[in-house]
Amino acid sequence: MPKIFGFYQLQRRALIAIAGLFILAILSSGIAYVQAVNTLKPIYEVKTNKKILALSFDISWGNKTPLPVLEVLKENNLRCTFFLSGPWVKEYPEIVQRIKEDGHEIGSHGYRHINLSNLSKTEIKEEISKTHQIINEIAGVEAKLIRTPNGDYSNHVIEAIHESGYEAIKWGTDSLDWMNPGVDSIIERVCQQAHAGDIILMHASDTCQQTAAALPVIIKNLQDQGYEMITVSELLKEDQAGTGTNKK
Repeated sequence: MPKIFGFYQLQRRALIAIAGLFILAILSSGIAYVQAVNTLKPIYEVKTNKKILALSFDISWGNKTPLPVLEVLKENNLRCTFFLSGPWVKEYPEIVQRIKEDGHEIGSHGYRHINLSNLSKTEIKEEISKTHQIINEIAGVEAKLIRTPNGDYSNHVIEAIHESGYEAIKWGTDSLDWMNPGVDSIIERVCQQAHAGDIILMHASDTCQQTAAALPVIIKNLQDQGYEMITVSELLKEDQAGTGTNKK
């Protein structure tokens, strides 16, 4: 009998342990669900039935790539969105003026090219404020959109952005032009992945040496697919949900 009693006692303990683990799993999944629901994200794209999308360009370095890119856009009568870093705006004010004169939208790409999630909210707001002031002084523009350096974000980064009067913008399609994978590779990636309401990430920094060559073909291909290319702000106004799509 003692052995039998011991067996049942062990079995009972095992059942209690299993039940405990089951309850813990449910509680953990509930916490994870709440955390997922409460996670703040930037806008990747918008929901729309219209064949519209936005070409966007980040610039942080150099003066050789921006001008050829601007020429291609001018030849195609397109207005896009440029996210500019503060130091670059100070160094190349004449190119910033050209971007504005050509009718393009100017957004912020932050000040230092670092991951903002490593900073406090106060420091993030300082980074945003620095670039905001520089853009305003040189271009006379009150920027309202920001693409964070490296696309890095966290809850407190998004909170700091919103508290600074900005909207956080990421991308739906990454051209990967910053990797210089080859002109054909950039073209194929963008043209195959582009979709209605998309925000396409490209770069006009000098480190991206194949963007200007790929751009004319990308524009023609997207137009042949029936897409109209507009600025990010214009795209946000067309959002059926009214808030942009923050899920990816």
